[in-house]
Amino acid sequence: QNGVMSGLMQMLLLKVSAHITEQLGMAPGGEFREAFKEASKVPFCKFHLGDRPIPVTFKRAIAALSFWQKVKLGWGLCFLSDPISKDDVEKCKQKDLLEQMMAEMIGEFPDLHRTIVSERDIYLTYMLKQAAKQIELPRASENEPRKYIPAVVVGVVGMGHVPGIEKNWNSDLKIQEIMGVPPPSASSKIFKFVLKATVFGLLGYGCYRLGHRTVQFVLSMPAAQSYFQRLTEVPQ
Repeated sequence: QNGVMSGLMQMLLLKVSAHITEQLGMAPGGEFREAFKEASKVPFCKFHLGDRPIPVTFKRAIAALSFWQKVKLGWGLCFLSDPISKDDVEKCKQKDLLEQMMAEMIGEFPDLHRTIVSERDIYLTYMLKQAAKQIELPRASENEPRKYIPAVVVGVVGMGHVPGIEKNWNSDLKIQEIMGVPPPSASSKIFKFVLKATVFGLLGYGCYRLGHRTVQFVLSMPAAQSYFQRLTEVPQ
């Protein structure tokens, strides 16, 4: 539904998630599940999923990468086997180490960082600001002056997004341009065409070889040879 490359990327990231779960004994995203449980205990609390839709993020991320970057990223995710301990997770909570890891990601995959982190910083900030707008109280009549109360908002986000949210908080944000999926490049179209042509060509050749051998096998059977012999003996 979301495209071959996007689907493959989701499969690889699920593999990474399974690897983390196996190493730590707990699935990533537990803080969001805990937030959902806590919100259900608060009267009149509304729970919002405020992140950008995954298909949009994946498609924009894939479109931003070159072919070789996609191969390099896919190779790294396929053979991810580094051990992860709970101490490693605790180290990631240190601001300096987290910033160092983010800087390494920017250096290796700057376009990937832009689409997966920076653009989502903007989107998350926008959604938090929308949720933080003042709430208008109901009025008894049209002549009654409008009254507002401040909204109480608890935002639960990944630590890597906190600096970006703080940076963008006082900016005039527009999310329309980070919600569109750019059209595929000419090289991407050519690659997809070549890949499809190769697959269909191999399938066609396989069917031809299989059909050819099947016909030869049927013709070599004594019953078939006897039948054709009787056909040749029938008078014209």
